[in-house]
Amino acid sequence: MADLSSYLNSRTKRVDQALRSYLPGPKTRPATIHEAMRYSIFAGGKRMRPVLCLAAVEACGGDEALALPAAAAVECIHTYSLIHDDLPCMDDDDLRRGRPTSHKVYGEGVAVLAGDALLTIAFEILARFTPTKRYSVASAISELAVASGSRHLIGGQVLDLEGEGSEVKLTPSALRYIHESKTAALLTASLRLGGMSANATPTLLEALTIYGRSLGLAFQIIDDILDVTQTSEKLGKSAGKDAASHKSTYPALFGLEKSRREAARLTEAAHEALTPFGKKGERLSALADYLLDRDY
Repeated sequence: MADLSSYLNSRTKRVDQALRSYLPGPKTRPATIHEAMRYSIFAGGKRMRPVLCLAAVEACGGDEALALPAAAAVECIHTYSLIHDDLPCMDDDDLRRGRPTSHKVYGEGVAVLAGDALLTIAFEILARFTPTKRYSVASAISELAVASGSRHLIGGQVLDLEGEGSEVKLTPSALRYIHESKTAALLTASLRLGGMSANATPTLLEALTIYGRSLGLAFQIIDDILDVTQTSEKLGKSAGKDAASHKSTYPALFGLEKSRREAARLTEAAHEALTPFGKKGERLSALADYLLDRDY
């Protein structure tokens, strides 16, 4: 774990350095929007998606430096989605990563625009993607656009909103679709973009896809469980929000024990997906353990 901790720290610093260079400075006119963008993106997140992007490059035998634009771009998309998720018209959260959410600090209008700006700059950053024999700049941009658009990230949020309320109960397949869209799709795109940066073979890219989908769904199921079992202080965000809004979640539909078993099954599937990488997949395997080994 000491080795993994060192890896996470070094990659997080490298991603943060890239983000600082790609984003406009906090005093760039108009300063308010650039301050707000940086407030949320440097709020102390795990950098899970960019780190997975870089680990995927390593697993595919590529140059990590070539994946930095993709790693930074996915973090911009992720952060924009959190800013918008926290808005009063969405999940209405006051806390994110242990501190006040964007709209509590800057107001709703600037928070919306900060999210919009991060979404937009993600593609400006990804345009720096270095093409390989198998993958063009256009294919990389398309990968991220589809994952973050109406068929996945945004579509999942729409269905999530529609699934709230005591009179609504989602089917298991609808709930799985929401989780796959809101969490697993962007996480999988992060891994695939890392693989594409390394000119991964179709076989290895498919293995990264299966790993990402399993990991992402397990991660979200565990998040659902933690919302029921943990305190706001431990989570760094408001606990109990799902139950309060009568949101359909895995624990609500299946109960805690069945949800835990499904998370364990998906964790195993993520590890199995790494077989084609051999020893080169050990970093991704360790990251899966790190991300999923939470007290749920």
